[in-house]
Amino acid sequence: MVYQDKIAGVQHKSLLPAYDVFDETRYFDSALEIDVIPFKGEMLGVSICEDMWNDPHLWPGRPYAFDPVEKLAARGATVLINLSASPFYSGKEEDRLRLIQNHAKKHSVPFVFVNQVGGNDELVFDGRSIVVDGKGAPVEIMSSFCEEVQTVDTTESGKKDLYVPQEEIAAVHDALVLGVKDYLRKCGFTKAIIGLSGGIDSAVTCAIAKEALGSENVLGVAMPSVYSAQESESYSRKLAENLDIDFKTVAISEIYDAYLGSLEKEFESRKNCSRPEAAPTEEEVGVELQNIQARIRGNILMAFSNKFGHLLLTTGNKSELAVGYCTLYGDMAGGLAVISDVPKTMVYELAEYLNRNSEVIPEEIITRVPSAELKPDQTDQDTLPPYDILDKILMNYLEDGYSAERLIGSGFDAQTVKWVIGAVNENEYKRRQAPPGLKVTTKAFGIGRRIPIAAKY
Repeated sequence: MVYQDKIAGVQHKSLLPAYDVFDETRYFDSALEIDVIPFKGEMLGVSICEDMWNDPHLWPGRPYAFDPVEKLAARGATVLINLSASPFYSGKEEDRLRLIQNHAKKHSVPFVFVNQVGGNDELVFDGRSIVVDGKGAPVEIMSSFCEEVQTVDTTESGKKDLYVPQEEIAAVHDALVLGVKDYLRKCGFTKAIIGLSGGIDSAVTCAIAKEALGSENVLGVAMPSVYSAQESESYSRKLAENLDIDFKTVAISEIYDAYLGSLEKEFESRKNCSRPEAAPTEEEVGVELQNIQARIRGNILMAFSNKFGHLLLTTGNKSELAVGYCTLYGDMAGGLAVISDVPKTMVYELAEYLNRNSEVIPEEIITRVPSAELKPDQTDQDTLPPYDILDKILMNYLEDGYSAERLIGSGFDAQTVKWVIGAVNENEYKRRQAPPGLKVTTKAFGIGRRIPIAAKY
């Protein structure tokens, strides 16, 4: 702590987390001692981030040897202060408030929580700094996802009705917007490019990018093939018009023809797929030909990125990434995976939220049946379980740690559970090569998931 150009007090961090995205014991040592800091008639009990999270009532599975806040209170702290870089996930805001209120009420001391704002790689810090009185009633609650400076009198009594939680889907939206904005800014980019398929994932990603960067800094590219529905390009164009972003169309059929021609002998594939009457049938379009199309699109988007300096944003959601319904070096190519921690069912919620005031995402995109459009008459549900079921299984398995037996005991179909868990485990190698993705749930793929690739399950 610094006052009038002099150090008035120093307090190091005591509790060093080593779970999920945290790895602090690798780099730091715990504080050797903890004590209050006298300042202008008050005794300041300063803790740092994790120091306030040792509450067995809220976190029974995360015990530490001692409670720094309790020790500061015992040393005579008249104001408890926590300086945090507490990363966002959906639902954390209310948990954090209850934790702060518990400390204040337990020790009958005002509590000041000051949190970082901004994005750093996969993590987004939401701010939402809070001051509560000695009874746990809020005195001041600051904004989420934007910087704010307030002067607060810690002797004031709080008001129980002052706190109004932010709607969870609104918080996820704001986190993604801030995450995209800061990622590009801190990496030296000003513009983004997105492949528009006419589907909901690319539409939501594009709308978020527009809010983060401004319409003049976003380019949408449609890349139709012989398997693309005619509506896909028109829906993408309508989205681009709604967002007022630049829009281009680059057809891939002739490039795909060239691939098939080069591989005809080895793959025994048919040429001239750009003519619908000569295109391979559904049975003939194996996964290798589907992935060639995805990789052609990835190459085109990266060519635009290299030529014009745009960062390519990938558009895959968490449900697809979890079970490997994505193509390495194809739709996984890019610099930032905006919605890779957003389950498909939540993508629809985001679309509705984006349309809360007026149509941003065309209704036709929201209501159409999801499809990769890589072979005739393809839909996602040809390969995947219904998204509402898939997402529930994935949440229980990935975030809650349920076993297959517990999932089946909860009422899920045994064959479906085994397929989902098998697909998650088998596709770790893909996720390890994915771009960083913005974390908005309690357990995201990326730095917080440390699972070996070469493992036999």
